[in-house]
Order: sequence, then C-alpha cells, then structure tokens
Amino acid sequence: MDSSTQSTKAVLVDADDGTVVAQRSAPHPPGTEVDPGAWLDAVDAATAGLLDQAAAVAVAGQQHGLVALDGARRPVRDALLWNDTRSAPQAAALVEEMGGPQACADAIGSVLVASFTSTKLRWLRDHEPASAERVAEVLLPHDYVSLHLAAPGTAPFTDRGDASGTGYLDARSGAWRTDLLVAALGHEARLPTVVAPGSAAGATRSGALLAGGTGDNMGAALGHEARLPTVVAPGSAAGATRSGALLAGGTGDNMGAALGLDLTPADVLVSIGTSGVASTIAAHPVADGTGTVTGFADARGAYLPMVTTMNAAGILDLQARWLGVDHDGLAALALESPSGAGGVTLSPYYGGERTPNRPDAVGTWTGLTPATTRADLARASYEALLCSLADAVDALVRRTGVQPARVLLVGGAARSAAVQALAPGILGRDVVLPAPGEYVARGAARQAAWALSGAAEPPAWPVPTVGTLAAPPEPEVRARYAALRDLLDPR
Repeated sequence: MDSSTQSTKAVLVDADDGTVVAQRSAPHPPGTEVDPGAWLDAVDAATAGLLDQAAAVAVAGQQHGLVALDGARRPVRDALLWNDTRSAPQAAALVEEMGGPQACADAIGSVLVASFTSTKLRWLRDHEPASAERVAEVLLPHDYVSLHLAAPGTAPFTDRGDASGTGYLDARSGAWRTDLLVAALGHEARLPTVVAPGSAAGATRSGALLAGGTGDNMGAALGHEARLPTVVAPGSAAGATRSGALLAGGTGDNMGAALGLDLTPADVLVSIGTSGVASTIAAHPVADGTGTVTGFADARGAYLPMVTTMNAAGILDLQARWLGVDHDGLAALALESPSGAGGVTLSPYYGGERTPNRPDAVGTWTGLTPATTRADLARASYEALLCSLADAVDALVRRTGVQPARVLLVGGAARSAAVQALAPGILGRDVVLPAPGEYVARGAARQAAWALSGAAEPPAWPVPTVGTLAAPPEPEVRARYAALRDLLDPR
C-alpha cells in the first residue's frame, strides 16, 4: 500500500516477479492537517477484496506527518502533514538548541525544516499545550496505518527509513534519540519499535470466527423495498474475518519508491508528485549542514540522500486552473511557446518552499509584457518546475560526488507530454522513463515479499521502461530561473 498525501493506493503483486495482479485506490481529504481516521477508512476501501488474497503486506506512507496519540491510542488532534509549514519558527529554534545546522545534521543526518515531525511536536507544545500534555505516543502516518492492519495486541512499529525523517532518530545507527523527542515535546512519549530491513513485524488481523451478531433494538420502517442481510441461525457462524498475512515493517514513500524501482548508487530518481524529489542510494550516511540534502536512511540498510521541494505538480494544477484547460491542454499550450517562454520566468514557491528553505515565500512572475501569450504562461510553469528539480539534482550530485549513469523520471506529472519534452534539456541529461506504475506501492509490496521469503536481499523484480528521452541542454532557461531565484533570496 501507498498511503500518500492524496490517496491510498493498494496493489496486489505476484511475489515471484513483481507483476501487478490487481490494484485499487481511495482518496484522502485535502489539506495540511487531516483526521488520521480518514486514512484508515481509505485503506479499508482500497484493500477490499485484495487483502484477503495477500500472503504478506507492507505500507509505505507519506513522510514526517505527526500522529500524536493519547494513552488510549486516540489522536489528540488532527495529524499535521509534511507540507504544513506552521512549525518553521520551531524548526529554527530546535536547530539552534542543537548547536547549529551542522551539529543538527551530524546528530540526525539532516537539518530540521518545518516538514520534520519534531518541529510539529514543538509547535504543539508551544501553541496547544493542553494537547501536548496528553500525548503518550507518537507515530508516523505509515505506522498508524500498519497498526490498523495488525493483529490485536501488536505493538506499534516502524522502519529506519521513515523514522529517519522524524528529527529524533540517528540515521546512522537507526537508534531513537529520545532526548531530542523530549526536547521537542517537553516530556517523554512512547515510540514504535524499529523493524530491521527485510524483517516481519507481525501479522495482519487473524481469520477469527465471525458470529452473526445482534442489535440492541428492532424497528423503523423504511417505506420501500431494500435488500436485507441473510439471517444467521442462533449459535451459527456467519463467516470469518480477514485472513492473517505476514506484516512487514513498512517505510516512507520515498524509500518505497527507491525499493520499487530498485534504485542504485548509479541512479538519480526524480519524482514529480505533490512534492518534487531527487534522490539516490548511498553506502555511507550524508550530513549536509547547508540543509539542502537530507540524509535519510533507506529501506534496505543503506542511505537515501534526497532533495525535496514542496511545490511540484501543484504548480501545473494551478496554471491549468488559471488558463481554464485540463493538463493535456496545458501541455499542448506549453509546447506552442518557444524555449524561454517569451522571456517569462516564474519562481514557483506558491506555498512556501522546503528546498531552498523559504517557508514564507510566495510565487513570483517576471518578464510579463503586452506580447506575453497564454502559451508563454503555460511553458513558464513547466520550465519553473523542471528548473527547481534540476537545482535539486545538481545539489545531490555535488553532495554525493557521484555523476549519475541514469536519471529516472516518475510521478503523476511525469506522464505529461510537456514534462517529457522539456525535462532532458532543462535537466541537462538524458532521462529514462520507467513504465507507468505505482512505484511506492510496488516498493512496499517488494518489502513484503522480501520479509515473506526470509532471504538476505529483496526479490529481483525487473523494472520495465518505455524509453529514454534526449534533448539539447537549455542553459539559458536555467540561468534566467537562477537569476530570479537568487534575487528573491540572495543567501
């Protein structure tokens, strides 16, 4: 399963070769704070008819989100998601308390920004102290969903990949830093067990006998015919609950995508979804004191250095709405405009930004003239999105020192004709297109198959590709974008 920002996607996969047998999805509510119970409803809807067929199950989920529970495991408030930037002042305060950016990166692998869970705990302490005092346990979104699927009595669990984005786990050792949790929240709270890569965490709910049940009152006429349930004889069984399956530790969505695509240190993965991500695999931990590259752990025992932007596919959503077209129409318009969009340039940080760390930024357009066309506005949105991701790839290459042999492009927006046409020129590299698929969910399925096999390594599943994109580099577009970026944030 992929429990993402926007929806739950469930795929049933053949453990031998990764072939997708069936898949379903269910939407999540919009917003940057969400009742986490909505995720459970979505999981139940998306897995109906699939879960009973599974021998093993794993959940990959959106990173960083805060699920704060009381002593009875009830949420003390709606979950704060990764893209909620209200805790930016708390992030800065925590970094300072830890001794500065480099000391923070040395301690946990990354420099805290508003996305990280610990900053949301500090915000809760500062702004909702009564709720903060009630917090007895802290989970991530994928932990919460996994626990919903688990057999009764299962203790909460997580993995080192997703946990490395909390702000209170040492990404190098995989050990919790409870002192940093206490510093953020103001008191101790329970944390989930960190499950080793490739290991089972338990089982899903077992196939217990299900009796017919009864009600406390009868009555209420409907006024028309309707289907009625089968009447079960007293003392008889009506069926069984869902069958128990092995339950793996799960992971974060970016770690799931890396596992689903079998990412190697020779690859850079560029993903364009709600967020924009450039990531790679590294054998050794990364501790970037500039905060540009986050030094997460991966789901296999190595590391997943990553650069993440908050504004990605949403840039195109907004532009399509403004121009009154669908996404195919936006792509067609963009391809009518020449390279450079007639001189129009966009800084696309509409909802603040994570990389660069500008939580209070807004979108800024420049170069508009009476000659500017709708096509120019469309193309400028694609160029801004891709320039932002090109900056992310460059930062990743600088920090790891590895020139990628392949750049892979995935995500919903990667299917756009304009993204495919412009990406290789703006990224300055040939781009490999994996076949369309739910790679986060596929990665979770691969993790589940790994735990089921008991092998030392995950199963070898081929990753189908549909081709390689090539185009001449477009340094002028990058230069114009960089000039506006640096003018707005000269740091």
